[in-house]
Amino acid sequence: MQCVILAGGLGTRMRPLTEKTPKTLLPVGDVPFAHFQLSWLSRHGVTHVVYSIAILGEQVRDYVGDGRRWGLSVRYVEDGDRLAGTAGALRRALDAGELGEWFLVLYGDSFLPIDFRHVAQTFLGQRRPALMTVFRNEGRFDAGNVRFSDGRVTLYRKAKKGEPPAAGMDFIDYGLSALRRELIADRVPPGEVADLADLYHRLSVEGALAGLEVSERFYEIGSPAGMADFEGWVAEHPVETWAETDDRRLANAPHP
Repeated sequence: MQCVILAGGLGTRMRPLTEKTPKTLLPVGDVPFAHFQLSWLSRHGVTHVVYSIAILGEQVRDYVGDGRRWGLSVRYVEDGDRLAGTAGALRRALDAGELGEWFLVLYGDSFLPIDFRHVAQTFLGQRRPALMTVFRNEGRFDAGNVRFSDGRVTLYRKAKKGEPPAAGMDFIDYGLSALRRELIADRVPPGEVADLADLYHRLSVEGALAGLEVSERFYEIGSPAGMADFEGWVAEHPVETWAETDDRRLANAPHP
């Protein structure tokens, strides 16, 4: 199972920390955040990771390497000096030949304590080209941006700054999606800046965006408040339980 991690963002809300360290490597205690994320992915069905990296991306390469420490095979795609946007980054991964027939998409600052295998099984058990995981938010963590019913996102729309969410937006994008490769090939032009939010909106209006409700709250380190919440989660799940994979798993790890 392949997961693309979008880790090319500037991390402006975490400055000055992100001026010298990419957001995905910000320390949680004394452990880089990526360690938690990769450990969870490896334990929940992911075998191959593609990192989309940009500014300070060489630090991600240096720390993660080929992913062997986590029992993963890791590849990299450079987003370049001119950021292509979240959908544009996937197009670059496609053009580099790194996307499988289908894949998961995760943000480099998100920790999602769910079983990724269940998401994949749900996606593969239906015919729509994309699936978005959703969380019943009801305004708790951020403005709602999803209407969800009967296994389908009936509307996805990000509210503009200062604008109240549309009626019935009781759910929020959880931060994990599954996509088919041909969707990116058909709907994201090469060489253009493109945002996944725009693609998801169009798919939802067309009835082409499947949905899966999850009940575990999400964590993110893209803001000081989010980092504090995740540090609280880590305090309840000691770092010792996140030891890097043992020699037996390493010996069986896939390689690029």
